[in-house]
Amino acid sequence: MTLVLREADVRQVVDMDAVIGAVETSMRELGDGTAQNEPRRRAFAPGGLLNVMFATYPGGGYTGLKAYTIGGGKVRFLVSAFALDGSLHALIEADLMGAYRTGAASAVAAKALRPKSPVTVAIIGTGYQAHTQVLALSDIVLVMTTSSQPVLEADWVAPHALVIAAGSNFPNRVEIPAELVARARSVVVDQLATARLESGDLIQAHAAGSFDWERATELASVLTGKWQMPEEPGITLFESHGLAIWDLAAASVVLPAARAKGLGEEVAFFG
Repeated sequence: MTLVLREADVRQVVDMDAVIGAVETSMRELGDGTAQNEPRRRAFAPGGLLNVMFATYPGGGYTGLKAYTIGGGKVRFLVSAFALDGSLHALIEADLMGAYRTGAASAVAAKALRPKSPVTVAIIGTGYQAHTQVLALSDIVLVMTTSSQPVLEADWVAPHALVIAAGSNFPNRVEIPAELVARARSVVVDQLATARLESGDLIQAHAAGSFDWERATELASVLTGKWQMPEEPGITLFESHGLAIWDLAAASVVLPAARAKGLGEEVAFFG
């Protein structure tokens, strides 16, 4: 049987600390080659947009995909979670769950990239995902917008700050200026293949001659010890675009909790 969860079901059981732990575990699996993640693909249609992204997360017991549409003034998120034997385990309305996994990924990056936390936090962007970013993080400079122009200036950033840019996942979206990318001593991305397609900040900085892709390190490499922070890190930039493996990690938290509470609806698929 396939469990169908609505947003209201997810809201009852989603837990940020548990999602943070699952996202970190999934990224370690990605780093050691156990898990796989494919970048988001987009198909445009008159008045709408289809987005599809998929991954495997063996440690969580799932493979699966997230598909979402943008059109008619609405965004509709659906995660399909398959067990490792190929059976369809769950269909999840995934707006809230997606916000949690995005915040969780920022927390994982903050822990890995700035274990000695600074004492202040600055958040640029006050949409609904900003709430889950605050829930997951403290003492971090975080940018969470859909801007097509930089929303801060390079000289605003302290010399040893960690900057998390989590809103730009289109090539034409830019949250931070090329000058800040150039100043960053370390540039870490959630996944290089995804960043090359979606990171407007880095794509446009590269076009301006302020960034070379060889400077980018994947978060999974940081977590698995394949890359070490410089002793004097300077500005550290983390570019977060959103990975399907994070959705599976969040699902691995939500689904057992929902079943334990008897939430959702069981539906038979495929005979």
